[in-house]
Amino acid sequence: MSNNYYAVIMAGGVGSRFWPVSTQQYPKQFHDMLGTGESLIQKTFSRINQLIPSDNILIATNKRYESLVLDQLPKVKSKQLLLEPTMRNTAPCILYSALKIHQQNPNAVMLVAPSDHWIENENEFLNNIKTSFNACEKQDILMTLGIQPDSPNTGYGYIQFEEHESSIKKVKNFTEKPNLDKAKEFLASGDYLWNAGIFVWSTKSILKAFSEFLPEMVATLDDGNNVYNTDFEDDFINNNYKSCENISIDFGVMERAKNVHVLPVNFGWNDLGTWGSLYNKLPKDEQKNAIVGAKTIFRDSSGNMVRTQNGKKVIIQGLSNFIVVEKDDVLLICPKDDEQEIKQIAAQAKETFNN
Repeated sequence: MSNNYYAVIMAGGVGSRFWPVSTQQYPKQFHDMLGTGESLIQKTFSRINQLIPSDNILIATNKRYESLVLDQLPKVKSKQLLLEPTMRNTAPCILYSALKIHQQNPNAVMLVAPSDHWIENENEFLNNIKTSFNACEKQDILMTLGIQPDSPNTGYGYIQFEEHESSIKKVKNFTEKPNLDKAKEFLASGDYLWNAGIFVWSTKSILKAFSEFLPEMVATLDDGNNVYNTDFEDDFINNNYKSCENISIDFGVMERAKNVHVLPVNFGWNDLGTWGSLYNKLPKDEQKNAIVGAKTIFRDSSGNMVRTQNGKKVIIQGLSNFIVVEKDDVLLICPKDDEQEIKQIAAQAKETFNN
């Protein structure tokens, strides 16, 4: 482990497509979504902690999740939390973390990773991060990891790279989520990767890029008085963070910078964005039903995703390709094909039932 290695785990999202399990009070990153005995954020932390000292791992989250993070991650101290007073996109949060880390260690290289992704091959992932850290220590580059696509998925952004002998490629451009025909074209061309939202850079390089592309945000969050890692940091953030533009790191920096590189990777990645993506990761019975928590009898039923409280007895007759999810006093039954509707369903339920 190097003392110059840092990480920021992004854990502020609400995960509304995983309603009713994921709620604003208790979002998906704090749940054991796959029935492994660990929540997604615990799994992410322990994976990263194999390479990066626990004191150097920061958690960026919303103020309301402070006690959840400290409960679930006993190695994390309060000073490692970046508590956003208001919901903003990824750029302000990454700038805040880079300024805080750079104040501690101007030679730092940092990983930015979501808290709620699934990674199958952890050794491969850690080797990829080491490769990226080595490159970013030597050169002024901004790196991202690009997942080798195995299907024309329309739910992800794509990264096109320039051919090069080296394993690290220069990025030609970023593309937003495509339609199916476009996604098939991307897959056939062989020079496109899925954008996983996992980044590596030195604090020097990312702060330089922010100064170039988002100077107003730098002026808002960098007061020049070394407020970070002092008793004044919280007040400073509470007063200033809300003035930051609500913009993603992709739009704000990555799509504009000329020194962006990508490492094509293949470590069994899943962004666990929907019940369907969770279903794909879980073991299935002979009828292709996936179960978390429930004791089940399936009669003439296949392809279902069932999640309930532990030990709940569920009997399903004549139902195929449905999501059946129970949480406390809420039961959701929805066709898998309509899983993108769950965000709207959650909003309607909140309005109707006030929960």
